[in-house]
Amino acid sequence: MTSKELFYIEDALGHEQYFKTQFSETVSRIQDSELRSFAQDIQRQHQEIFRNFYNLL
Repeated sequence: MTSKELFYIEDALGHEQYFKTQFSETVSRIQDSELRSFAQDIQRQHQEIFRNFYNLL
C-alpha cells in the first residue's frame, strides 16, 4: 500500500469516526421511536463502513 493510499484510508477512518460519534449523540436525544430506529440503522452502517476501512490496514 502506498503512503497516498494509506492517507486516504486514514482520512476515511476519521470521517467515519466523526459520523459514528455524531449519530450516537443524535440517537440519544431523539424521542420519536421510529426516527430513533432510523438513525440507529444509519449509525450501524457507519460502524460497518469504519470496520471495513479499518480492516484494510
